[in-house]
Amino acid sequence: MRTFQRAAAVSGLAALALTAVATAASAHVTANPSTAEPGSYSKVSFRVPNEEPKADTTKLEITLPTDHPIASVSVRPVPGWSVKVTSAKLATPLKSDDGEITKAVSTITWSGGKITPGQFQEFDVSMGPLPTDTDRLMFKTAQTYSNGEVVNWDQDPGNGGQEPEHPAPTVRLVKAAGAGTAPKAAPSSTDSSDGTARWLGGLGLAAGIIGLAAGVYGLTRKRAA
Repeated sequence: MRTFQRAAAVSGLAALALTAVATAASAHVTANPSTAEPGSYSKVSFRVPNEEPKADTTKLEITLPTDHPIASVSVRPVPGWSVKVTSAKLATPLKSDDGEITKAVSTITWSGGKITPGQFQEFDVSMGPLPTDTDRLMFKTAQTYSNGEVVNWDQDPGNGGQEPEHPAPTVRLVKAAGAGTAPKAAPSSTDSSDGTARWLGGLGLAAGIIGLAAGVYGLTRKRAA
């Protein structure tokens, strides 16, 4: 009985620990999807959960990486929130089909709304073309609460190791599967026709040889008789 009770207690503690870890992980500000293709246009949703039990999230500021600037950025309106988009001058202008781009969006700030405890909100941003000179984009984020507390999600999440306490939302840039590989050419109708013709020709030749052999055999038997 005591052994069973100990096992139940250990299982309960393990379950609580796993629940705490899952809750902490889900409470992070994240970028979704977490991967995108370099050079593409993508809609990134910044998912912001409220992890304060007695305060609302009232402001969110996302910093876009100016070392890998994005030429085109647009924001989807969020009911109840106002948004401010700030641009910065680039040290190295971007080249596009419309000419050089000397400024790019550096920060996006949402304010005026609220995310109550136990809820989350998604803030959508369309951006592109995504850089081709890096394998990830890290968006440092500041989350402000109604009690004045500011949580900075600005730590490098690393590459699969132990996650820091406040990882920055990150989008990894991954080439699409099969990119750069030339597809195999389908056989042409001409090649198919030639193959059929050769096959029929072979059958005809074989039939002719069989017929000739049968004729010679019959003639030989007739002479012998």
